[in-house]
Amino acid sequence: MADTFTFTRSTVVDAQPAAILPYLIDFRQWVHWSPWEGVDPDLHREYSGAESGVGAEYAWSGNKKAGRGAMEITRVDAPREVEVRLDFEKPMKATNTVTFELVPQGEATRVTWVMVGKQTLFSRVGGLFGFFDKMLGKDFEKGLAQLKAVSESR
Repeated sequence: MADTFTFTRSTVVDAQPAAILPYLIDFRQWVHWSPWEGVDPDLHREYSGAESGVGAEYAWSGNKKAGRGAMEITRVDAPREVEVRLDFEKPMKATNTVTFELVPQGEATRVTWVMVGKQTLFSRVGGLFGFFDKMLGKDFEKGLAQLKAVSESR
């Protein structure tokens, strides 16, 4: 089995990459589309580093569903790609790389959300039983649908 896992979902947004990019490179904008924003109404958020783009940082802490962790934008290839380092502290420790790929398709854009991380016993078992696909798949699909909605309403 591989040392890493890769999880991917994509959608087509009726907007150009430049209209979608601001929602990805500014963590303050994630409240408009992230599928995890609603899991804890008392979620504590902390923004630091750059206002947006490379060096922007976001930390959160919340209930059991929200957990605790931090993200940092590590690379932006505007308007085609954004890379984020994602560090989970709770409910389990993990470091993953998240990439958003924006590929123009005529007047629309195919947005692909990719997460890559170190394969653990939990991720191996979860993968065998379809746990990631069921749980994380729903979240990625919800987030992409919400990103599509806010980007198309601009």
